[in-house]
Amino acid sequence: MQAAWPASLTLYENFTYFADRVGKLSAGMLTIDTMPAGQVVPPFELLDAVSRRVVDGSHSWAGYWTGKDRTAILFTGGPGGTFGMDFIDVMGWLHHGGGLELYQEFYTKVLKLDVVPIPILPSGPQAFGWFNRPITNLNDLKGLKCRQTGLAAEVWKELGMTVVNMPGGEIIPAAQRGVIDCAEWVGGVEDIRLGFQNVWKFHYSPGVHENVTIGELLINGEVWRALSAQHQEIIKSAARDAFIVWWPKWQKQNAEALTEMREKYGVQLLRTPGDVLRAFLEKWDEIAAREAAQNPFFKKVWDSQRDYASVVVPAKRFYFPPYSFVASIYWPEDFGADPASTSKGRG
Repeated sequence: MQAAWPASLTLYENFTYFADRVGKLSAGMLTIDTMPAGQVVPPFELLDAVSRRVVDGSHSWAGYWTGKDRTAILFTGGPGGTFGMDFIDVMGWLHHGGGLELYQEFYTKVLKLDVVPIPILPSGPQAFGWFNRPITNLNDLKGLKCRQTGLAAEVWKELGMTVVNMPGGEIIPAAQRGVIDCAEWVGGVEDIRLGFQNVWKFHYSPGVHENVTIGELLINGEVWRALSAQHQEIIKSAARDAFIVWWPKWQKQNAEALTEMREKYGVQLLRTPGDVLRAFLEKWDEIAAREAAQNPFFKKVWDSQRDYASVVVPAKRFYFPPYSFVASIYWPEDFGADPASTSKGRG
């Protein structure tokens, strides 16, 4: 099975953790051989490669397939969540709101590919990105040549950016050659491992383009059907295990990476201007509505997500205290603020 990312990234560690769990849960009866991006096919060709069984499976991201059908982005969680959902909400929609059934229907009936998708990689919330100069408002983005991907690229294009799509491994060389002025990848430890801090010094967060973004495990349908029911359950359980166990480890790594960016590399950690975030969501809603009007399956999935979100999101706003409310009592320092102007927390 091949990943869409280099072996140097922690995203790949989610993949190897999954493979290790499959081996242990099956008592060695199942073995997953993991390969990094490009080992057999380029990252953006993985979907077709899995369907044709050039590789037995992949560790990738459905947003890469929006060129085939834009509905793909909705199975990542989508811009804005979608409809304000967080990771738990989206996993709830997938497992308890009909999302997994729609996911399989999309690949099998809409794209007519022989693959089985399984959610595995919670790689967010993601940062807004890295820039070669400060960004103070939406107008500052106009004309910038920026690496973006998925439907987010279309949103930014309509908001005035010049967007370029490329795999993660090509971003830093393009930046060093001056081909791009800015880029979005993931944030935190992933960005440090690729070397963003060596070419740009202005790092902005948060972003709402992938505040929820879930990567997928794809398995060739023929391979999947040849497995026993028990082995299929082992693979699904190992994927859920990888999701739950890897994610908090990754969040801690991201926290440590922010400190490293600022203290070791002199990166300025800055808050994304509010008008940028609002403009993105408003433009995304326009684009999604246009797509829903002409793409019945996009509308089917989008409506399903809206229906699920209409139940859980308002209820969570009532029950859950805002994260920043309690956090600011104990940890008033904001990574996006001047450390000299803040006091130390109670911790």
